[in-house]
Amino acid sequence: MNEINTPCLDHVLQPVATAKGLPNAHYIDPETAGSEREKVFFANWAAVGFGKDVAEPGSALPMEFLGLPLLIVRDDDGTIRVFQNTCRHRGMILMEQAAKVKGVIRCPYHSWCYSKAGKLITTPHVGGPGINVAPEIKRDELGLIEFKSHVWNDIIFVNISGDAPAFEEYAHDLLQRWREFDQPIYHGGPESSFKLEVNCNWKLAVENYCESYHLPWIHPGLNSYSRLEDHYHIVQPDSFSGQGTTVYNPRLDDSGRSFANFDNLDAKWDTSAEYIALYPNVLLGIHRDHTFAILLQPLDHQHTIEHIEIYYAKKSSITTDMGDLRQKNAELWKSVFLEDVFVVEGMQKGRQGIRFDGGKFSPAMDEPTHCFHHWVASRFTA
Repeated sequence: MNEINTPCLDHVLQPVATAKGLPNAHYIDPETAGSEREKVFFANWAAVGFGKDVAEPGSALPMEFLGLPLLIVRDDDGTIRVFQNTCRHRGMILMEQAAKVKGVIRCPYHSWCYSKAGKLITTPHVGGPGINVAPEIKRDELGLIEFKSHVWNDIIFVNISGDAPAFEEYAHDLLQRWREFDQPIYHGGPESSFKLEVNCNWKLAVENYCESYHLPWIHPGLNSYSRLEDHYHIVQPDSFSGQGTTVYNPRLDDSGRSFANFDNLDAKWDTSAEYIALYPNVLLGIHRDHTFAILLQPLDHQHTIEHIEIYYAKKSSITTDMGDLRQKNAELWKSVFLEDVFVVEGMQKGRQGIRFDGGKFSPAMDEPTHCFHHWVASRFTA
């Protein structure tokens, strides 16, 4: 077998001072990406969407997750469910466009119908013309296949394998770290929602986001007030990593207006903010007055869509008269994220270098990125 498809990961699992990064195969090889689909995404809690996109009972959103057809539905009780978007009869795709389901989810092929909770409820002519039942067709055994799902901070997570621990256990350390922010959040509207299509492996977006080492050269505007030396590392092995700043104090205009803050925060958040990657594919930013989430959707081993959504701490921040300030905030973050595009795309091109050996980590600066590499490698060696 080609060596590129059987990389030795022992060097990745070393301490940061002696470790190397993931081999090229993890960025440029389709076969390795196929293994990653099962071991990294399907075996863990991965993000697939946002609750705001299925805002009302009956809202349904079909999507593809690494080739797997999914249907995200908010049922009549308001619960978000994630189904396989496949009819149990002949495997027809049930829905291809986002829509409001008023009655049932109807297969367009033979009109088998499912409730919004996934129960098979009608099977027309299944026993012959005019006969809608058959002893061999046990409806209670033929509901839509539903995957384990959980919604946190409006992010929809799924565990395809069904083997991961409960989400509250999986993300326990991050939930504890940010327990002060366990409060309602409010999406900022159209100006607070955008996406970037980048020509790189999804992991490069995580790696870049984790660390602050690149700030002076890639984000000179941001670095002018939130300097490299104002940042600190965040490392939680086998769970998440990232960075924080001690000088968060944005000024979006000269009007003196600002967004309302979350309630009862520790004083440290007056000037602090944190940016964390929850493995595998969610990048999070948290501030005293707003949050954002970046959902990484791998299209293949070298193309990724970054879905960015910005939320605010109070309803008063999403009123019409604050629209211009939200627009400026969104433009600020979009400009920062755009500055990273040439970096992640450049690293993707660099991974074509056949003698690149995974790279060398700076023990002082690269610990958050090494933590992520270690986590990915651990999925393959467990």
